[in-house]
Amino acid sequence: MEAKPVLVTGATGLVGGRLLPSLGKRGVRVRALTRDPERARRRLGAGAEALGWDGIEVPEAALRGAGAVVHLAGEPIFGGLPSAARRERIRASRVLSTESLGAALGRLAEAERPRVLVCASAVGWYGGDHGDAELDESAPAGAGFLAELCRDWEEAAARAERHGVRVVRLRIGVALAREGGALALMLRPFRLGLGGPLGSGRQWMPWVHVDDVVGLILFALDADAALGPINAVAPEPVRNRELTRLLAAKLGRPAFLPVPAFALRAALGEIAGELLDSRRVVPRRAQALGYRFAHPTLASALDAEL
Repeated sequence: MEAKPVLVTGATGLVGGRLLPSLGKRGVRVRALTRDPERARRRLGAGAEALGWDGIEVPEAALRGAGAVVHLAGEPIFGGLPSAARRERIRASRVLSTESLGAALGRLAEAERPRVLVCASAVGWYGGDHGDAELDESAPAGAGFLAELCRDWEEAAARAERHGVRVVRLRIGVALAREGGALALMLRPFRLGLGGPLGSGRQWMPWVHVDDVVGLILFALDADAALGPINAVAPEPVRNRELTRLLAAKLGRPAFLPVPAFALRAALGEIAGELLDSRRVVPRRAQALGYRFAHPTLASALDAEL
């Protein structure tokens, strides 16, 4: 991978912010596709080339001569009630941008075309409440807005295979990182002693440390055997109440104020199911390929971030 640059969309996001330094340590040149190139240049530094786009249409020039593409761009899911306008933005930022990416790859000459695409997806693919059942990559797509979104998103990514591109679809779980995402949202109320389980707390939470998301991206770029869907989740899933208990213990705070399911549904609508439904997702494919998790346990992940 060191010979050619890697194109990264969503480079200034939670995962991208940790991916780019890791690529830099390997001597990989980075092209960051961003809607604000000037801001990105200030944030990313001299190690990355920032190129502009509108968040949907991928310019062929950005792809030409790259060795690989890491497609992480997407409108945040948890940003309020899923109104029709927000749903459309969420869908366009993921599905339409991936369709544009595949079409642009097809227009390039073979010698100019990246050989691998690592595309983000999400454990939302599995949709619904699955109780204690283990969900590996062979489980079908579930029902609901996010499951349908992930299905269309992954189908758009898979079309790049028609052009001889190896495609990996990472179904990312709840990524834990101190600088953003779910953990950052949880820290303030927990530090105030206002934390507690979500709903019943019995639901399985498919979590993953953000550095393992980065590790799986790097692994997928290198491993020719990596192909198709890979669950980017830790090998030891926990129930929500266990996550609550351990986080509170690490912070030395109580956690006895449960968040009622009806309150979450009132605040988030259908998307509340991503927090309340039980999904015991397991990284069967990653383990079969030989990936070794940096943080296989929740205690290790929280120690690293806190």
